[in-house]
Amino acid sequence: MGSGVLAGVAGVAVMTAAEKLEQAFTHRPDSQVPGRVLGRLVPATRGVDRQRRMWALHIGMAAGVGTIRGVMAFAGLRGPWSSAMFTVVRLTADQIAENWTGAGAPPWTWPRSELLVDVAGKAVYAFATGLVADRLAAAAVGDSPGQRHARQAGGRRVADAGPPEQSRPA
Repeated sequence: MGSGVLAGVAGVAVMTAAEKLEQAFTHRPDSQVPGRVLGRLVPATRGVDRQRRMWALHIGMAAGVGTIRGVMAFAGLRGPWSSAMFTVVRLTADQIAENWTGAGAPPWTWPRSELLVDVAGKAVYAFATGLVADRLAAAAVGDSPGQRHARQAGGRRVADAGPPEQSRPA
C-alpha cells in the first residue's frame, strides 16, 4: 500500500507540472473544486485558506487513489492497459467526491474544453502513477501468478483460465 501512496504522490507531481504548463498557454486558473470538496467533507477545514484546502485534497486524493494502482501493480496488472483502466478509476473517485458533496457537477454537463483538460490531466496522473507503481511492484515481487500463467499458457485463450492445478501430496 505504501508503494501506491508513493506512486500517487509522484503521479500528482507530474500531473501538476503538466497542468502548470497547460495553464501557461491557456491562462486557466487553478480549480477550486478540491478545496470546496474538502470544506464540505470536513467542516472544521472551512476556516483554512481555500488554496491550502485545494492543495490538501489535490495531493491527498492522488496519494489515496494511488493505493489502488499499487494494488493493481502487485496483482500483476501492469503496463499501459492497466494505466488506462486506472484513468477511469481516478476520474470516478474525483466525481464521487465532487458530486456527493455538491461541490461539482456530472462531467457530461461541463463545457467540452474543461472536460478535455480534466480527462487529460487525470490520464497524465494515471500513467505516471502506473509507471512508478509498476516498477516498485516488479522490484518487490517480480511477476505475479497471473503474469506467470499468461507467459506459460500464452495468455487467456481458453474459457477456463488460471494456473494449472497442482497435485497435492496425499
